[in-house]
Amino acid sequence: MKIYSTARRTFIKKQVILLKLAIFDLDNTLLHGDSDYAWGQFLVEQGLVDGVAYERDNRRYYELYQSGALDIMEFLAFALAPLARHERELLERLRRQFVRERIRPMITPAACALVDSHRARGDILVIVTATNRFVTEPIAGEFRIEHLIATDLEECEGRFTGKVRGTPCFREGKVERLRTWALERGLDLEQGWFYSDSHNDLPLLSQVAHPVAVNPDPTLLRHAEHQGWPVLDLHPLAHPETKDASRRDQHGDGKPE
Repeated sequence: MKIYSTARRTFIKKQVILLKLAIFDLDNTLLHGDSDYAWGQFLVEQGLVDGVAYERDNRRYYELYQSGALDIMEFLAFALAPLARHERELLERLRRQFVRERIRPMITPAACALVDSHRARGDILVIVTATNRFVTEPIAGEFRIEHLIATDLEECEGRFTGKVRGTPCFREGKVERLRTWALERGLDLEQGWFYSDSHNDLPLLSQVAHPVAVNPDPTLLRHAEHQGWPVLDLHPLAHPETKDASRRDQHGDGKPE
């Protein structure tokens, strides 16, 4: 066991405090689009699910998410079922195609510049998303972000079961999952940055020192303006009903100094 002097222990404590988290929501925040919804549409186009019924339900769940009325366990039962029906090799081949054709066009220079600005500061970069890990893991790789906290999937003998493993990374679940992750690493969640577009992320936005609304939905925009949070425009065509307001940001550009 190593025994450090008081000065050494103080230095280590300061080093931990100086390491700040830069936390990013993924869909409609770093991405100019929603990867979960796009994956569902992609499955329809590939003929892996019933086109009419699946597309109808996919849209319905997306609208429930936008309104704040989504039952996350009900949605995950729907969204994860196709993963349980197909071999892993096929799913991974389709995922590579999905990232190439659907995700890369959603990655904007402005989003990359934001991530790089935090990387240059030495911040610890984290993506935290309700979308499942199978879909989002390669997307985190596209941004060169090592740490991903996503909804985890149950597996059995190399296949997905269609069930969730642990707490879904949604609303209060995001706070729980991220807080556990940060505590395990001696990191201070409260001193971090968090970027999000959605009012569903208000529980986590309210926990950090630097909340930033990115092309926010109308509910989040109203809350951000009331709280004096920065509003950042990464995707000029996103949420057109709030576009003009986000450009009038009176509280700074939301980027680290």
